[in-house]
Amino acid sequence: MTHEIFVPFWGDPGLLYETVESVRAQSVKDWSLVVIDDCYPDETVSKYFEALADPRIHYVRNKVNLGITENYREAIRRASSPFVTILGCDDLMHPNYLEVVLGAIERIPDADVIQPGVVVIDQHGTVRTPLVDRVKRGLLAPSSRSGTVVLREEQMATSLIRGDWLYWPSLTFRTATLKRIDFRDGLPIIQDLALLMDVAFDGGSLVYVPEVSFSYRRHSSSASQKTLLDGRRFRDERRYYRQAVSLAKAHGWNRTARTARIRLMSRLHAITELPGVLRRGNRAGLQSTLAHIFAL
Repeated sequence: MTHEIFVPFWGDPGLLYETVESVRAQSVKDWSLVVIDDCYPDETVSKYFEALADPRIHYVRNKVNLGITENYREAIRRASSPFVTILGCDDLMHPNYLEVVLGAIERIPDADVIQPGVVVIDQHGTVRTPLVDRVKRGLLAPSSRSGTVVLREEQMATSLIRGDWLYWPSLTFRTATLKRIDFRDGLPIIQDLALLMDVAFDGGSLVYVPEVSFSYRRHSSSASQKTLLDGRRFRDERRYYRQAVSLAKAHGWNRTARTARIRLMSRLHAITELPGVLRRGNRAGLQSTLAHIFAL
């Protein structure tokens, strides 16, 4: 069956076009792509897709701006294939991406989430490995020396709450899982982690295939960086970690609950961000960062 790929769009049209071309370059040709334009104010975007004339690619524009979470929900509502990829509008699939994830699904047919190997690029497309990504690979991601790794239920939850080492735009999901498990309201900054934890609490599984097949674009002036400086990022993290402790205890997952309560890697992250918050953040950002480091 044709594999569906969705791209919720709001951003740089030039980077979007690179994303689309990366899909068109897939070695597996049986795919469909739907770009959902969330009312981005540039009329040339629709003309680009008209000129493509590729029957596998569909461009739709929302009647009103939905915002990032609702546009993701719109993609999920439209999905009908057994598995779906919701691709970032500035990220790049390598030509082997579908080959890697579909191969993983064939080997582990009960997979709910598939994470392929990822490289990080900057806004210019240059490969970079900032500290956060060195930590993800070296300390947080499971050892993949023996190849594909499968994490289920408590093991998956503990691994992710210790430190989210996944790259959300690169993930492929079981469609039925996404239709059953919605984003949690009130956690816009870390909604991806909260949903993935809910997949684990629901008895789900995560498959990690280390073969590199995706480029994740990390911007130096990204929205996530702004939420660190004004305090929203760590405020949301503390709120969710408290929820995760309660959810884990309800499942009898004591290791997960203990890891969420200590949140060591999250505190260390706050320590590394503190100098930047002192230089460029506001009072609320500084208070939130310090609370994240020291609060129990």
